[in-house]
Amino acid sequence: MSKIKKGRIVRGTVSGIESYGVFVSCDDYYTGLIHISEISHGFVKNITDFVKIGDLIFVEILDVDEELGHLKLSIKDIEYKKNIVVKRKKIKETSLGFKTLEYKLPIWIEESLKKIKK
Repeated sequence: MSKIKKGRIVRGTVSGIESYGVFVSCDDYYTGLIHISEISHGFVKNITDFVKIGDLIFVEILDVDEELGHLKLSIKDIEYKKNIVVKRKKIKETSLGFKTLEYKLPIWIEESLKKIKK
């Protein structure tokens, strides 16, 4: 079941800012626009007072174009900048450590040199 449906609130990343609105990437397929009229109930003089490129924000989905993967979005009536905690995967160290790299590096160098000489 897709989390992208009209009325849902999803997390996205601000990917662009123009004078008329904010572009948001919601996942690998869906991108959307928050029109300047959907940013605040009051007058919006400068969009960068609300968001910056790269910000992780919550957005409300107003409309979905499944064919194009485009969304009409809003942050007007939601807490769009709630504390977003991005869980990072912990890197597990193997018992081999750098041994694999130590073994493979000369092989990779030799293969690359052969390709260059061809």
